[in-house]
Amino acid sequence: MEMDSVLVVEDSLAMQKALRRIFEADAMTVRVAGDGITALEYFRERTPSAVVLDLKVPGRPGKDLCRAFKSLVPQVPIVVVSANSAVEDKVLLLELGADDYVTKPFSPKELLARVRRAMRRSDEQEQAPPQTPPDPGDHVIVRFSDVRVNFTAMEVSKSGRPVTMTAQEFKVLRYLTQSPGKVISREELLNGAWGYQCYPTTRTVDNHILRLRQKLEQDPANPVHLLTMIGVGYKFVSAPTGPQER
Repeated sequence: MEMDSVLVVEDSLAMQKALRRIFEADAMTVRVAGDGITALEYFRERTPSAVVLDLKVPGRPGKDLCRAFKSLVPQVPIVVVSANSAVEDKVLLLELGADDYVTKPFSPKELLARVRRAMRRSDEQEQAPPQTPPDPGDHVIVRFSDVRVNFTAMEVSKSGRPVTMTAQEFKVLRYLTQSPGKVISREELLNGAWGYQCYPTTRTVDNHILRLRQKLEQDPANPVHLLTMIGVGYKFVSAPTGPQER
């Protein structure tokens, strides 16, 4: 049986040794790259079971590496390790395809658990039976105010004009519109729209809701469709009937 393998992309010698010990102790083979160029060479030579990626490695920006790995073999999970805890950075990385994000300093057990969890999700996705392609004429469409959202074609228009949205924004909006009027917690949104619960921070949800309001609400400062339920989460209403909470 072939052993699981991990590609560690990290330029600190001390951190390289620490990460190697973590994964080898869990019966994984480890390959270490100290710069982005070497990391890409290693990845192309032998596809790993997972990648642990430090964003600050020399030779190539970490975000470019993340995008490059996913373009080569999309199913290989990537766990980013960084000293930067900025929410915007985490959101961007997940939109680029990273599977998880660990902020330094971290415990060895936490990192190993996150890498193993990402690998299990990848295996489950590969083993899932193929889905029947949807009928081209069977589009999932939601309308509210002057907004029309075609989730099947991933197209949005507001007052007849196209609106640009990211794939993750579509997922968040779809999750909300599937249960109109239902209050949905931030944690439930993270699990439902991102696919797992160990996401860096629930603040990520707030940022996505803010962007959706800016793109879809008539008055983003006074939303009537994407509502905040203070202390609980959010809910979507298609046809507001009176004053609403923001």
